[in-house]
Formats: sequence, structure tokens, C-alpha cells
Amino acid sequence: MENVTNNYKKFTAKKILFGIILSIVLILLIIYALCSGDYPLTISQIISALLGNESGPVNLVIWNIRIPRILAAIICGIALSTAGAVMQCTLKNPLASPFTLGVSQGAMFGACLAIVFFGVGSSTSAGKISVISHYPITVFAFLGSLLGVAAILLISRLKNLAPEALVLAGVAVSSLFTAGTTLLQYFADSIQLAAMVYWSFGDLGRPLWPEVKIMAVVTTISLIYFIYKRWDYNALESGEETAKSLGVHTDRVRIMGMLFSSLVTSVCVAFLGIIGFVGLICPHIVRITVGGDYRHLIPLCALFGAILVLAADTFARTIISPIVLPVGILTSFLGAPMFLYLLMKMYKK
Repeated sequence: MENVTNNYKKFTAKKILFGIILSIVLILLIIYALCSGDYPLTISQIISALLGNESGPVNLVIWNIRIPRILAAIICGIALSTAGAVMQCTLKNPLASPFTLGVSQGAMFGACLAIVFFGVGSSTSAGKISVISHYPITVFAFLGSLLGVAAILLISRLKNLAPEALVLAGVAVSSLFTAGTTLLQYFADSIQLAAMVYWSFGDLGRPLWPEVKIMAVVTTISLIYFIYKRWDYNALESGEETAKSLGVHTDRVRIMGMLFSSLVTSVCVAFLGIIGFVGLICPHIVRITVGGDYRHLIPLCALFGAILVLAADTFARTIISPIVLPVGILTSFLGAPMFLYLLMKMYKK
């Protein structure tokens, strides 16, 4: 009995240690991201600005540019990584993520629909393209992502597809939404087309404080729900019959999990554009490191996702400064090899 207790303590200590390491890395990365950029800042300037003792460009850069951008990266990482972990559990598919199942593409289609029909894209006299209001885009992006989720759940339920086939269904749904988006772009005028293309790039510099607050509220609510349901996800990992025998309403847990995953994905896509593969990479790296217990997997995924997106964005805006690369390009470079590796691993079995 003593051995079992000691083993459990070691089991838990490893996860706590991993969480502490991730937290330290995230704090260091935040400090580096605050200091780095076109307008370099020292740590003393940052502390002074945070305490309200700075004015002029330093204050402007810290409070209006870097902090909203860093918060957007952290929130996006938390949202997409935890959504991916929950999708992989509820669909019993290690390749499931908002991007690979077409949920992001559904959100993109919905957002483009809003740009065309509500005319929310505009151009300034300097030729810069912008989106006037993000809120219709958010609503339509959410509806588009729900459509994608409904299609996947329906196909899964009716045909009881194998995990590999479910991914193929996701590819088909994704292609359908991409075709719809292309059709909208074909008939759009030049400003609408430019707004759609501008919006579809994953860009963390776009949201201001109001958008960051909305993303934070939605992500916090979803994260609390995912953590609250951690035992149900553990039961689902043991199999459908085992979960039911433990009193888990499996259908309800699946549907609610997918709805919350779609909600956080659509809000991120609506405000930031598509940032692919975060929901695929993070859960797998955390699982490989500390196992698949959802009591620890969800909070650790949140930390790892925040680090990944913030590191990718900091790299994207400093590597060839002053040119800022879309962060979605970097996450896709990381995620595509991971996707192929998992696919080959599945077929090897």
C-alpha cells in the first residue's frame, strides 16, 4: 500500500514539475516578447510603464500594442490547444483538432459570408484594408464552425466511422468550406476580396482591448467547463461502455464538448484569422511527456499552447523585422509534419 502511495506521489509530482517549468518558460517568454520588436524596450522601461510612470511612445507601445498582442497569443494558445484535446477525446481520434476536422475552415467560410453580405470590410485612403466590425464576423464564424461540427458528428453517428475515416470526412468537410469560400471570393468586389484575404491570415496584431476581453471571457468559461468535465473525459478514454457504467451521459458530454470547442475556435478565428495545427501539436506533446490523464492534460495543454503561439508570434515579428510574418504560417510548418507522423503511426498499427 505504501508503494502505491509513493508511486502516485511520484506520478503527480512529475506533472506538477512540468507545470512549474512551463509557467517559468511562459513568464520568461512574456518578458522577452515585451522587450523585442521594432521599438526595443528595456526591462526597467517596461516596469516603469506597468506602474504608470511612463508616458509617450513607451507607454503607447506597451499598453496599446505589445500587451494586447501578447494576451491575444496566450488566449489563442489556450483556446485552440484545449479545444484540440477535448475533440481528440470526444471523437476518439488522435488526429482531431479544429483545423483538421474543418471547424476552422467552417468558421472562415462563415466570416467571409459576413464580409460579403454585411460589407464589414473597408479600405483607408492609404490603401490599407481593414475590417470595420468583428462582431457579425464572430457570429457567422461560430455558425460556420457549428455547421462543420454538426456534419462530423452526424457522419460519425450514422456510419460509426473508424478514426482514419473520420479524418477523411473532416478533409471532405474542410474542402467543401474552402470551395464555398473560394466561390464567395470569386464573386466579391475588390475591397471585399482584400478584406477576406487580409482577415484569413492568422495575425495576432489585429485585436484591440475590447476583442481581447471577449476572447478572454469565452476562453475562460470554456476552460472552466473542460476542467469541470475532466473526469468524464477520463471515463470516455476508457471506452463507451465503461463510461456509461460509471454514470457518464456520453452523448451529452460529447455534444457539449464539441460545442464549447467550436465556440472558442470560432471566436479566435473571427478575431485572429486561421492559426492551424495548435490544437493538434500541443495535446500530443503534453500526452507524450506526462500521459493522458485529463485532470492534468487540460491545464498543461493550456500552458503549452500559450507558450507555442506566443513563441511563434514573437519569432514571426522579429526574424525579418520590420516585416511581420503571419503566425499561422509558422504553426503550419510545425503542425504538418506532426500530422503526417501521427497518420503514419495510426496506419502502422
